[in-house]
Amino acid sequence: MLAPSRRMGIQLRRVMSWAVCISCGWRGPGRAAMFLRFIIYGALGWCGEIIWTATREKLSGQQRDWKLRGTTYLWMFPLYGLITPLYEPVHNALRAWPWPLRGVIYMLGFWVLEYLTGWLLKRVIGACPWDYSHARWHVHGFIRLDYGPVWFLVGLGLEPIHDLLVQLTPAIQQTLVR
Repeated sequence: MLAPSRRMGIQLRRVMSWAVCISCGWRGPGRAAMFLRFIIYGALGWCGEIIWTATREKLSGQQRDWKLRGTTYLWMFPLYGLITPLYEPVHNALRAWPWPLRGVIYMLGFWVLEYLTGWLLKRVIGACPWDYSHARWHVHGFIRLDYGPVWFLVGLGLEPIHDLLVQLTPAIQQTLVR
């Protein structure tokens, strides 16, 4: 018999898994694996954004010390988690295509998602957590065209991460079930 706190934790995980899977339309036996990758991508996205903002602020001279404080937003976790249902199928479909074309498609996809989520958040909460309106090459303050090469490289860099996570997910699931 499981302790009440352990039962509650298991139930909470089931409810969260069900809610995310239903909201994203995930069905079938692989939904637990997709939910796990959703969590991992969300955490990796947060870490990447913190490193990006800290490095950018240090190199631009906005931070004088070497504390390298970076920032992110709670809203970003589910947005980065969307890599699972949005990026992974695209990557699988484009595997045989030349890498420059894959990079351009990923870049365009990231721009579309960044624009749509920024616009939606501004409509729902009254503000977009990121505001690029100060930048020269912005589109309505939601995306920066000069970040195109970054998104190009991020898309290509996610390919081996996706493949690794697909291989590791069963082992992680077994560890969590024990």
